[in-house]
Amino acid sequence: IGGRVGTVVGRKLWGLSNDHQVLCITHLPQLAGFGDAHFKVAKRVNGDRTTTDVQPLDAAARIDEISQMLGTDGKATRQSAIELLKMVEGEKHKTA
Repeated sequence: IGGRVGTVVGRKLWGLSNDHQVLCITHLPQLAGFGDAHFKVAKRVNGDRTTTDVQPLDAAARIDEISQMLGTDGKATRQSAIELLKMVEGEKHKTA
């Protein structure tokens, strides 16, 4: 799905979280922005053993991660990540 539809799906998943626990794994920043908690999941391979590392992200790390999800980590992309998160907060407050 694309960004516009990702925002719609994110809004609907966030609405479900009023009555249900929702766990969503995504590479789509518009969808990830709706999460109340954001974690970075990384796979590591060492020889024949694979492990998974899960790290909770604070506000600054979340902006960094969403910037990377948008494709680059430049100043303009970082600003886009900030704007995306502000838009999501506005959506959440409208429907809360």
